[in-house]
Formats: sequence, C-alpha cells, structure tokens
Amino acid sequence: MKYVMMIGDGMADATLPQLNGKTPLESLDLPHFNILAGSEHGTARTVPEGVPAGSDTAILNIFGYDPRTYFTGRSVLEAAGVGVLLNEGEVSFRMNLCAVENGVMLSHNGGGVEGDDAEGLMQALVQDPGFQKAAQALSLHIHISRTFRHFGVIYAPDAGEFILKEPHNILDEKWEPYLPAGALAKEMTALMLESYRFLDQHPINQARRARGKLPANLLWPWGAGRASRLPSFKEKYGHSGAVVSAVPLVRGIAKLAGLPAPEVEGANGELDTNYAGKVNAALASLKSGDDFAVIHVEAPDEMSHAGDLEKKLEAIRRLDRLVIAPLLEELPKIDRDFRILLLSDHPTLMTTRTHNGSPVPFAIYDSRNPGAPRKFSESSALSGPSLANGDLLMPRLFEQE
Repeated sequence: MKYVMMIGDGMADATLPQLNGKTPLESLDLPHFNILAGSEHGTARTVPEGVPAGSDTAILNIFGYDPRTYFTGRSVLEAAGVGVLLNEGEVSFRMNLCAVENGVMLSHNGGGVEGDDAEGLMQALVQDPGFQKAAQALSLHIHISRTFRHFGVIYAPDAGEFILKEPHNILDEKWEPYLPAGALAKEMTALMLESYRFLDQHPINQARRARGKLPANLLWPWGAGRASRLPSFKEKYGHSGAVVSAVPLVRGIAKLAGLPAPEVEGANGELDTNYAGKVNAALASLKSGDDFAVIHVEAPDEMSHAGDLEKKLEAIRRLDRLVIAPLLEELPKIDRDFRILLLSDHPTLMTTRTHNGSPVPFAIYDSRNPGAPRKFSESSALSGPSLANGDLLMPRLFEQE
C-alpha cells in the first residue's frame, strides 16, 4: 500500500459574488479532484480553536503535532527547512523583503523578487555600515536565500514576547503603524528603517522599477520562534517518505519530524512552479521503497494574498490537471493499492487576502473502493464526516483509527 497527501495551500475559501455566490472550488470543473472525493469526502478543523490560522499551525496539526504543544513560532520551522537548527536560548525570525511605496505595503514578497536580485540586495545590505550597526545591536545573524524570504537568528533567552505583524496581512495599508512592539522593539524598528534607507534607491531596485517591477526595499522581521523539536514521524505512524515542497516552512516541519524533504529545481511557490518535478520527486520516493509521500503546492495561497482571483482559480486548475491527474495515472504502476489524501491546509480568503481557521474540505481516495466521482468542495464536504481536529487526518489516511 502506498499513501500520498496532497496539500493545496489556501485553496479553500468563502463564497464570492463574482463567482455567483460560489467558492473557487465550487465554481471550477475539477474532474480529478472529484474522483478523489468518490471514496470519502468530509471536513476537518485543521487549526484548533484559539490558535492563529496559518500554514505553520495547520500543517503541524495535519502531520499530527498539536500546535498548542509544538508550535514555538513560524520562523524556527522555516529555518530548519534551510538547514538552520536553533540552539537553546536562540530566537529566529522570518525576514521578508517587502515592497513599499509612499508609505504603503504593496507586496509582502518584494514584488516576487528572487534569484540574483534577492540575493544581491541582501548581500549588499548586510555589508552596509549603517545596517551592520543596527544588526549588531541585536547580535543578529542573517541567513541569506535566493528568495524574498531570509532568516535571522539572535541569542535572547530572557527576551519577552515579540510583537511583529505579518506583512501579508497589511497589504495596501500604511506600514509604519505596524512597526514592532514588545521585546526589542526599538532595535527591530531601527533595523527595518536602516534597511529601507539602504535598499530603496539601490541600483538593483532602480533597475526593477525601470522594468516595471516593484522594488524589494524594506526588510520586515516577523514570526519569532524559539528552538523546537518534533517526535519522529516514523515512530509515531510507522510510515516514512518524502515531503516535496518549495516552501521552507513545510520542509522544516518535515526535517524536524525526521522526514526527507528533497528540493525540486524550478519549484518556487508561485503559479509557475514546477508541478511535474514535484510529482516526479514524490513518485521517485515511492518507487525507491518509501510508502508515504507528500506534495505541497503554495500557489493558491500566494494568489489569494495577492488578491488575484483569476490566478487562484488557475492555480487550483493546475493542481487538478498537473498533480492529481498524473498521480492517478502513475500510482497504479507502483502499487495497485494506494490511498490519496487531498486537502487545503486552511482557507485563504479572497475577501480579506488573509488566512482563516474555518474547517476545510478533505477527500481520502482508496483504490480498493473508489466509489463514484462527486464534487470536491466546501459545501459538498458538509455531507460527509466532520473531524474535530486535523490531527485525526493522518491516522485516517493510514487506517490507524
């Protein structure tokens, strides 16, 4: 028996007037999603009551790690995803390159900055004397990536609560009212303002503006997290295999749980991610002898944060056509018996462009009992089982209830 979990990040949503009162999932023709819903289709509360909604808390819970026990902050999970494991007393931060103009937060990901632009801006920034002085006041070390998101680590065992706003939750708003509060707020604010001073007119950003792109001109720390360890996934469930994602957060959860997380060339978390490469990496794991694989696709969530409904719809179409369809075709060649769990980790609402903690639809397809295809959506899932907590999903997939 082979087991696959497919997470369409943020694809669940609320009804929208521009879709005639339907959600994106309800409005689309998704034949392969509907095949999966033929065996079992229901809802699950992936974010426990009272816990902030996000991929960090939801995916921890889906993997069976109650965020009320194991969540110490988002950044520590992402840092693990790029090989940075915290020592006791250290605190990590997500550090987004954002795009701001006229005092307004226009993009939480620097207008999609990546590659040479992202790395070049950060390499130059950490060498700037003014920024270095602000970083030294925090004893901050920054781990640079080739994306809009970088990671910072400080040693602060006695620091209190860090109050740092998520940049994707203040899009199109004035950003200065959301500068840090709480622990080390003065030092964090100075660091951010120094980054804006240096980055705003940097030649790379001048060239981006000339090409019609947004500048990546403000470094925004958030998601503070302290050292965390997770129990072994294999010891917990008796199964092991690859977790395929472009997102450091998901790879970090996998690595902390003892699961391999291969990186796929061209997988970038955007609409044009390498879908085929992700599917092939998961199938390669199963062919090599693993019995479990996860494919996580970030695109629906990113399109929701960007407020682009057409692109969110297209991201979901691509999940159906480029991920689920080839899985249904190739898995029987590996093992005639297989089960596929399809779900959204949390809703990401087009109306607010933010995450939501409402229950999400899920489907568990069983090749031994496929059933008749039926609509996969938020409304149709209401007629099926309702799981009170997302940590019930993995035992259900593995038939360990």
